[in-house]
Amino acid sequence: MTSTALPTVTPTPDAPPVVPPTPRRRRRQLASGLRSDRPGVRLAAWAAVIVCGGFALLPVYWLLATSLTPRDQVFSYPPKIFPTEITFDAYAGLVANPQLFTYLQNSIIVSVITAVLSVIVSAYMGYSFSKFRYRGRRQLMYFVLASQMFPQALLLVTLYSVFSAYGLLNTYTALVLSFTTFTLPLCVWMLKGFFDTIPDELIEAARVDGASRLRTIHSIVLPLAAPGLVAAGLFAFVRGWNDFIFALTLAGPDKQTLPPGLVNTYVGEAATAWPELMAASLVVSLPVAIAFMLLQRYLVSGMTAGAVKG
Repeated sequence: MTSTALPTVTPTPDAPPVVPPTPRRRRRQLASGLRSDRPGVRLAAWAAVIVCGGFALLPVYWLLATSLTPRDQVFSYPPKIFPTEITFDAYAGLVANPQLFTYLQNSIIVSVITAVLSVIVSAYMGYSFSKFRYRGRRQLMYFVLASQMFPQALLLVTLYSVFSAYGLLNTYTALVLSFTTFTLPLCVWMLKGFFDTIPDELIEAARVDGASRLRTIHSIVLPLAAPGLVAAGLFAFVRGWNDFIFALTLAGPDKQTLPPGLVNTYVGEAATAWPELMAASLVVSLPVAIAFMLLQRYLVSGMTAGAVKG
């Protein structure tokens, strides 16, 4: 009887464990997968970027070009893309008009107070909706969101009647309260989504250590929610800075902000000072543009917080 020898198996070293890719590496792999070496795809992508960029930047360029064009050439036909003569008289007229500094001061006061008040109120409301469970919570959340569906003109009539009855017309209080009315719903939902990303275990650990609810909010939750607070504050600031109809109706000549102030200064029944109006519009838009560039990191993270679950 013959015996067959069993084949010998050479032991092999253990295979290295499979390490899942990090989120950064996963994004790089996804970006590399989206790239294409075909010149047609790249050309189409660059064409789309140029068209979209030109569509967004063309009004800004036309604003600058009109402000540098002499007044007698603004309505020349055919219109010129590039001004043949450049003058800075429109910008010199801004410095010589002291009323514009009053409008600028009013805009800064109203916008800053609106941003601070909106952030304070929406922070507590958003934290309540995110971390507390009580009867009527969901209905109250939807009620806050539904308040955005009312037309501004409809609410303007109501607010005008209320402020007139309490003697608040032509005051900063009327402007701040009216602006806050529209900024609160979005700020509340924005901060609620950010507070949802903060683990409940962190809050429970603070309570175990003896911290009160207010101290937990002020010392732990709000510092972690700084990007969301910046995004909500910037949104409220821009809302108060750009508003026209409420500032025109609720504020008198002494309390008007920049949008209605510029219209009343440069837009008349017979003619409009377009170079001066364009120069003033370009100058007053610079603070908001600079704020967006400096705070864009916090703005993006605050706007996208809570958008992806898990």
